[in-house]
Amino acid sequence: MIYLIDASVYVFRAYYSMLPDMVDRDGNPAHAVFGFARFLGDLLERVRPAHIAVCFDAKLGAGSFRHRIYPPYKANREPAPAGLALQFERCREFCRLAGVAAFVSTQYEADDIIGSLAVRMRRERVRATLVTRDKDLAQLLREGDVLWDFASRQPLQYSDVERHYGVAPERFADYLALAGDAVDNIPGVPGIGPKTAAALMREYASLDELYEGLERIATLNIRGAAGLPARLQEHRATAYLARQLTLIACDMPLEIESDTLRRRLPDLGALTEFFDQQRFGPLLRAQARRLSQLPL
Repeated sequence: MIYLIDASVYVFRAYYSMLPDMVDRDGNPAHAVFGFARFLGDLLERVRPAHIAVCFDAKLGAGSFRHRIYPPYKANREPAPAGLALQFERCREFCRLAGVAAFVSTQYEADDIIGSLAVRMRRERVRATLVTRDKDLAQLLREGDVLWDFASRQPLQYSDVERHYGVAPERFADYLALAGDAVDNIPGVPGIGPKTAAALMREYASLDELYEGLERIATLNIRGAAGLPARLQEHRATAYLARQLTLIACDMPLEIESDTLRRRLPDLGALTEFFDQQRFGPLLRAQARRLSQLPL
């Protein structure tokens, strides 16, 4: 099993839940770094993974492939709080010192890194636990994989996804393409909400199959079914554009060896210097010593 961590979820959670008066030696905010380091240390102690990778989002501009497809992608989001970019850098540094591989890209998002690593390890018969609270990653699950929000939710197995979200993992990107995703500023088909989209994707295996069988939709036991074929035909281009945005890229180029993803022993000396610079107390130092004694 490999644990693939959606880092931004837990950095932002720490940023908004920890006291903001924690600062490093230079007066920079350090509370998100502390919260993330505590989260990652707790996870390592609890599950003792043989393979693990932490995947970060970078500030993506017009060069990212989704922005090239659709410039308004995520344009509705507020800018990141001042000083948070530096804390993200420190979180990546902590991963390295703690013996955990960390990845970031200016072309792809953390979701794409996670998807590409999951597929790569699947070829080696290693299943994945995706540590996140982002439902979009449900599309990556296959038999033996797990979706887990470490802080709050019970793990979801592959077979749990359809019961929990109303749609199977393989059809999740198409479901989002129909319903749209307001969080990421992705347009869907006007007038088709999550319930209708889920109902359609229980009837059709894919967006392609749906459009090949539009005439049958009017006969389905779905509210407003009679008007759906015309609506879907009118907004066909929008649906396919949205699917380009909602589909996680699982084929991004990654120059890595399997050993890169193995957990290593933490560098206690370098971590001590790091904790001194961040002005962290004894809690994380004690945890780092315990982590150094865990078997690999």
